[in-house]
Amino acid sequence: MNKVENVLYTGKTRTTGGRDGAARSEDDRLDIKLSPPGSNGPGTNPEQLFAAGWSACFIGAMGRAAKDKRVLLPADTAVDAEVDLGTNEGGFQLQARLNVSLPGLAREVAQELVETAHQICPYSKMSRGNIDVTINLV
Repeated sequence: MNKVENVLYTGKTRTTGGRDGAARSEDDRLDIKLSPPGSNGPGTNPEQLFAAGWSACFIGAMGRAAKDKRVLLPADTAVDAEVDLGTNEGGFQLQARLNVSLPGLAREVAQELVETAHQICPYSKMSRGNIDVTINLV
């Protein structure tokens, strides 16, 4: 297990009620209702939150990779993240797909940025070897 040596930031939230509850950050910048996936409830769900967090982090990692390679990341860079909640013989499981759009970049350059980002993104590191992940350059 890799341990953090230098903490850069700590996100703090308090969640009550589980999938039918609410979550709020310590600084009140996040205040959301939660609902189970596929329900008609008023809130979001952990899978959507994970998808949003991972895609934002992945774009940041691509920006870092682009800077290191002296490439300009396109302004309309996007990641469409899909996080599935399912089951297998071990119980509940997640799997994910990141569909990455880097318009205007040569495919080889874009692919290199995606591969580098997947190595440095903390969410990618956390998921590696733990869930099935597919990254598509679209």
